[in-house]
Amino acid sequence: MSHKALDYESLNENVKNCQYAVRGELYLRASELQKEGKKIIFTNVGNPHALGQKPLTFPRQVVALCQAPFLLDNPNVGMIFPADAISRAKHYLSLTSGGLGAYSDSRGLPGVRKEVAEFIQRRDGYPSDPELIFLTDGASKGVMQILNCIIRDQKDGILVPVPQYPLYSATISLLGGTLVPYYLEETDNWGLDVNNLRQSVSQARSQGITVRAMVIINPGNPTGQCLSEANLREILKFCCDERLVLLGDEVYQQNIYQDERPFISSKKVLMDMGAPLSKEVQLISFHTVSKGYWGECGQRGGYFEMTNIPPRTVEEIYKVASIALSPNVSAQIFMGLMVSPPKPGDISYDQFVRESKGILESLRRRARIMTDGFNSCKNVVCNFTEGAMYSFPQIKLPSKAIQAAKQAGKVPDVFYCLKLLEATGISTVPGSGFGQKEGVFHLRTTILPAEEEMPEIMESFKKFNDEFMSQYGDSFGYSRM
Repeated sequence: MSHKALDYESLNENVKNCQYAVRGELYLRASELQKEGKKIIFTNVGNPHALGQKPLTFPRQVVALCQAPFLLDNPNVGMIFPADAISRAKHYLSLTSGGLGAYSDSRGLPGVRKEVAEFIQRRDGYPSDPELIFLTDGASKGVMQILNCIIRDQKDGILVPVPQYPLYSATISLLGGTLVPYYLEETDNWGLDVNNLRQSVSQARSQGITVRAMVIINPGNPTGQCLSEANLREILKFCCDERLVLLGDEVYQQNIYQDERPFISSKKVLMDMGAPLSKEVQLISFHTVSKGYWGECGQRGGYFEMTNIPPRTVEEIYKVASIALSPNVSAQIFMGLMVSPPKPGDISYDQFVRESKGILESLRRRARIMTDGFNSCKNVVCNFTEGAMYSFPQIKLPSKAIQAAKQAGKVPDVFYCLKLLEATGISTVPGSGFGQKEGVFHLRTTILPAEEEMPEIMESFKKFNDEFMSQYGDSFGYSRM
């Protein structure tokens, strides 16, 4: 009997093979438990507002006025909204062809792309061309667009860090390409060794894979490390030598929780290196309004900037973007506001600085609370979260637990995370969803729960872990603290 096109048996195999752990088995079980009335703490995804982070006031005021422009005609509008928010709303409405309900150019509003280019120039000290900046529905959509242009068939490989954010593995699988892993070194604070890159490329080529691009996530997701300038130089030199496109996922660039290793963009390092590399390495850099102290995940605003990409290729990328007609226009305004926030002297400046600084300082404290909490637990080891929004502790699972997981038909870290969820309501993501070395197990949790709730959450985790290790473990254990 023949199957219909949308019967499961006849679906595109790339769709069936595509896995996205962040919204996988653990998330689905957590949702079921929530429906049953259990309190669930969703730390599985970097979704700040869902965990209580308050929106920044100024951008919401501006977008509210853009969404309801008739308010600007109200003679009392100045009693509710500050003058700078009113001015910025009029500015953004003037950039559109009919307000937020009208399509924009498929690359995004030219005026907002100009603001993004000015932000990049201030950040890096080098010019940026608005014509080489595309606004997107979140950074993820931009990543998918670019990978779609790079991957031709299953013989095309993309170098991806392991552990990695599953957007990359899922998209590469969906597009029919091949993920070529390069392993980050946990004992070196998730450092990157260029020798590992060379080995990964050599092994892939021996299997007939053409490696065409390399992904870096800086700061790291799920690992939370910040790449040093020296590391970025090595990576760029490697990409030049191997003729690889570098995809720089830099969405967490505002999320830095230490002073020793600040965020440095790939583009700045590339330009600092000078010719010939600065003229040859093809680089795509991604950013978003979803992370940082903005946390506007639901708005779906992002951009990518292209460096050293040939004009004809840019035209093809524009053509593909045009299929979707227009990125979300309100999200484009959020992006404009993120790259061009209130300035000293503006009415809203002090409040904006107070709010944004308060969020970042709290995240820095939460990163320390969570790292110390994990390291106080038996058989748990965790590197400090230098940046991004996550902790990625290694769980040293006893052999009895591994055996019990096999009997239950579960991957060992999935087994552990499910037990954690059932006992505490804490919804995490097992490390196997991000990739990890054979026989090593992790989980990923965000550092986003409210600061005042963090001690209770970590105490709940510690209690569960102690009981789990007592049930399945030996009489001894390891704790870093």
